[in-house]
Amino acid sequence: MASRRQPRSRSGTARALKVLLVLAVLAGGTFAARPVWDHFHPEQPDLTVRYRTQTAADADSAQPWLEVFNTSDRAVPLSEVTLRYYFTADGAGAYGYNCVQAAVGCSNLTGTVVAMDTPQEGADHYLELGFTGGAGVLKPGANSEGLEIQLYRTDHRPVRQAGDWSYDASKRTYQKSGRIPAYRGGVLVWGDQPGGAGAGASAAPETRSAPELPDGGLFDDFDYRDAKDPALFRHGWLVRTSEGGPGIDDTWTAKGVTFPADKGALGGQVLNLRAATDGTRAGTGQAALGMKEAKVRTGTYAARIHFTDAPTTGENGDHVNQTFFTIGGSGDKYSELDNEYMPNGGWGALGPKLDTTTWRNAKEGDRVTDKTERSLAGWHTMVMTVDKDSVTYSADGKVLYRSGPEYSPRADMAINFNTWFVDLPFTGDRAWDMKVDWLYYQSGRKLSTKQAEQAAAGFQGDGVGWFDTLPGRS
Repeated sequence: MASRRQPRSRSGTARALKVLLVLAVLAGGTFAARPVWDHFHPEQPDLTVRYRTQTAADADSAQPWLEVFNTSDRAVPLSEVTLRYYFTADGAGAYGYNCVQAAVGCSNLTGTVVAMDTPQEGADHYLELGFTGGAGVLKPGANSEGLEIQLYRTDHRPVRQAGDWSYDASKRTYQKSGRIPAYRGGVLVWGDQPGGAGAGASAAPETRSAPELPDGGLFDDFDYRDAKDPALFRHGWLVRTSEGGPGIDDTWTAKGVTFPADKGALGGQVLNLRAATDGTRAGTGQAALGMKEAKVRTGTYAARIHFTDAPTTGENGDHVNQTFFTIGGSGDKYSELDNEYMPNGGWGALGPKLDTTTWRNAKEGDRVTDKTERSLAGWHTMVMTVDKDSVTYSADGKVLYRSGPEYSPRADMAINFNTWFVDLPFTGDRAWDMKVDWLYYQSGRKLSTKQAEQAAAGFQGDGVGWFDTLPGRS
């Protein structure tokens, strides 16, 4: 029987062409539908910024309070996040910043005021906020909670916020704000910059390692508005207005504590302590700023201080005392370390002189002391290093005096600065000013003057104007 002929199979090429045609039709439909999909399903940003303010357009300070939400599906280290608040400066005056309160800890918030290379409508400066490594990680859906900050003029005149890019007086409660851009790793992930993405826009933040703060440290470059600044109290300081001595009893006043601008200062401002008098007790005011808590003992105390040999106003001749000291404890646990500069002397001794004194018992007058009999007018880095065997006093790296182990502090102490009159030798108006640029205390470590100065410059260069990593603080 003859074999039956099989029908020819379809061409494989034809089938392939048909499949490609179907895929092309499907793809075309997908691409055409994508804009519609994107419109109703926008990509979720990594971060969302919410903003509120309680200040009017004209105010003593701008107070942009912020929250950062992690709106991604993965954890975000806050050290990778940068925020910007854009504003227009009023005249040529400089601006300062501080943190009043933050759930992540003001110690973990950094801030720098930057002048834009190319001003835009509503902005020629911005406050750039960042976070240290200690700020932690935002889990998916988590909120940083409030970052309560202040932005103010260092000449202490009111700020005018009307028209500022990031200011919105209508947001009295926390609401989303696209006018406060957020960056992650230097990439814009939320909001808009003034000028858009064009050539005139400000450059994105540099990507660099987040600052790591030393444990057991305290640093302050004294960027505050005034003696009533809430950040001053939150940062652990008290302006003295209580009764008592030393000097002219019951004359301590907040009026003598100010924070003027100073271009030569590390953070652009200084603490100024003014003692003023007309020669009478009623016409006298002394000034002091000290820590609220006694919580420092061994380690290094460093401060850059400007002493003066002549009054800012009025006739010279007062027995005035410009002091950087620590004090704490009582009775057989009393501890006090003094740097007392008296340009005109005092207590029967001629000046100028610096008394460096270590106290063991104030009631019994148990102390050891030494005099440096020369002028210290001008800026100096004053350092005290303390361990169980000694207390060493130095100025600009030169050792002035060292006391032995029997006078090493036996109690925790508080750091203080003050300016006061030993007595009132004559009448007439005059005022004396002592300035402090910065303070750095490091627990348990003996730092040289150069190391302390480099550390202070490094903190400020990283945008850290204040931190407290002593136990129990953040």
